[in-house]
Amino acid sequence: MTALTGARNTPWRDCILTPVPVAKGESIPEGAIVCINTSGYAVNGKADATLKYAGCATASVDNSRGKDGECVITVRSRKAFRFENDGTITQKHLLEHAFVLDNQTVTATDGSAAASGGNPAKPATNCRAGTIVAIDADGVWIY
Repeated sequence: MTALTGARNTPWRDCILTPVPVAKGESIPEGAIVCINTSGYAVNGKADATLKYAGCATASVDNSRGKDGECVITVRSRKAFRFENDGTITQKHLLEHAFVLDNQTVTATDGSAAASGGNPAKPATNCRAGTIVAIDADGVWIY
């Protein structure tokens, strides 16, 4: 492909609502944290450092009996969502990263631990969800 030398009508998306193929065996409820697995398919949020946070499910999708990509879920992103706090996130974590614990809960750490006292280092177990923008009595707002 050669470089442009003139105007081009380039297609675009706002990427607030994004269709994502769902992994086989997954049933993702509306309002759940949605992540992307290493194969590029949508899965429920869970403690798994190999996942990538995508956003929030806009509707329930059941691909529990389907193949990879047989169903598509619409994921809302680039918005702040209030998820459950596992109790580790406090005001001091404001503007720090939150990490996915399950499909509705976030936590303050990635689950890793440095080597200490002869114990080996523990690798991360949770993927990064986004930035903590507010903490209230009902949960944690993640952007």
